[in-house]
Amino acid sequence: MHLPRWNARSRNCSSVKAPAQASAASSPKLCPAVKSGVKPKRLRTFIAPRSITPNAGCALRVSCKRKRSCSASLGSSSGSGVSVSANLVMASLGEETRMSTRGPANHNAVALILPHKALLGFDGGAIGADIYCDRTGILCRTLDDCSKVLDALKDTEQGYYDPRDPYTTVPRSSVLASYHQHIARHVGAGFLKGVRLGVIRESMITGGSKAAEPITKAAAQEIDNVLGEYLQATLVESSDPLWQADTKHEKMQVDFRIALAKLVPIFMPDILFRLHPDGQPVFPEFAKHIQTTEFAPGIFHGGGTMKPMDYMVALSDLKITPPSNLDVSTIQQQILANGLRFHISQYLSRRADDWQKIGLQETLSDWASLNQRSKFWGQDQYASFKNWEEINDPRNPLGGRQGINERIMLRELLRRVDMMVIYENKLDALVRLHTPLPPGLIGGADEPGLIDRLRYEHFFGPNAGLTEILVPAGYVQVAYDARFRLEDNCKSYAFTASEEPTLLPQPGLPFSLVFRTEPGKEDVALRIASSYEQASRRRVPPPAFS
Repeated sequence: MHLPRWNARSRNCSSVKAPAQASAASSPKLCPAVKSGVKPKRLRTFIAPRSITPNAGCALRVSCKRKRSCSASLGSSSGSGVSVSANLVMASLGEETRMSTRGPANHNAVALILPHKALLGFDGGAIGADIYCDRTGILCRTLDDCSKVLDALKDTEQGYYDPRDPYTTVPRSSVLASYHQHIARHVGAGFLKGVRLGVIRESMITGGSKAAEPITKAAAQEIDNVLGEYLQATLVESSDPLWQADTKHEKMQVDFRIALAKLVPIFMPDILFRLHPDGQPVFPEFAKHIQTTEFAPGIFHGGGTMKPMDYMVALSDLKITPPSNLDVSTIQQQILANGLRFHISQYLSRRADDWQKIGLQETLSDWASLNQRSKFWGQDQYASFKNWEEINDPRNPLGGRQGINERIMLRELLRRVDMMVIYENKLDALVRLHTPLPPGLIGGADEPGLIDRLRYEHFFGPNAGLTEILVPAGYVQVAYDARFRLEDNCKSYAFTASEEPTLLPQPGLPFSLVFRTEPGKEDVALRIASSYEQASRRRVPPPAFS
């Protein structure tokens, strides 16, 4: 499950009075300078406030203990990523909903295999935050190790089937006899010649954020230099209105926006009728084309002459221009399902039964006892869990959106979008940047307004339940850290973006590439991803313990 970003943060550093952006008080100590071709205006400050509260002088008070540089590890399985990166363990398993293992793998420069949803069962104590997305991630220093662990998790009699996890009822043909045997060996120049690799440019959209530029540029160069020039894969890039096409590369004839236009009218036409909380259409261009139509009970929109059915047919046949915001981020706006209420109840019931079989009595068997015995971060979280306790119907309110149904439909849609892009462009696999944003300063400000500016393509894999393989791809030594800005009321702080570069000690902040294929082609994904890993060798191991 995901923890709030704030709760996953900790930092030790020398005691300071206030960050420069919030007060004229004494500045924090800076990291030692390192050689670089970029002359920064300041060095990266490692600050982690135990508390952020304005004082009478309108200063941001920051209190810390020891001086030490480190970086945030996004995701609830951050300990899993850190333990592998620090050579404390050979392998670690984490439970991923959408970022719980990919974030820590990326931020700690370790390899990750996220098997397709349903390969590994959850009978063993895992409780999914969103069971329709939750999977087990395998983190190791190399893909060679990851694949060995994946093979070792197979039961000698039942394979990967888990009788207590209905998701594992998948065709046996989608399961490989061995995953480790598909790791590439003896990789050299031209190893991927003849392989067609789709580059997902949606993952590299910066949204005008200075903070996203260093990693985005480094990732694009890494794909060109290692996958393209050295391994000689044919790179075929998707298009996006916010990405300037690279003239060196072939362009997808059918990209993700075209695939969505062709498939949304068939698999999830209701997406186009969705409304914002204020009742306005999510897709105003759609509403402009169609005649007045009821979008929700008592809510009508439409300023054109086309019947919605005729619009859908024309859109699917590409006879009209798709809405400009019909993209991989907009279509994945989902509503919460009541699955957590079911699965925790099931887990508690099963645990009580299992304990009874061995002669023990488990009193924590329902939501009420869970809430009574739990400790919460705050009253807001307690209220949230009390709300879950009071849900007695697995459905969402009648007449509203049904989250569980949407999860299933969205998965079918996304899988077919991916496969259409792969088939139509004759691709062997897809590659994307994990995230354009670097690990942030712990206790520092968040980059403002990004939710509306990035494509958030990283939701695609979890929502589709597809295998994803993450490989460390390098480091950047320049960051643009957002800052706290004291608001006019002298009582609160807002986030503001920075144009000031921060120079980082070597090796810098890590970033990763993610490879995925159509379902059942994990052998291809492993071969391509491991060949890149061996050709690049970007991971920098930590220093030995003193």
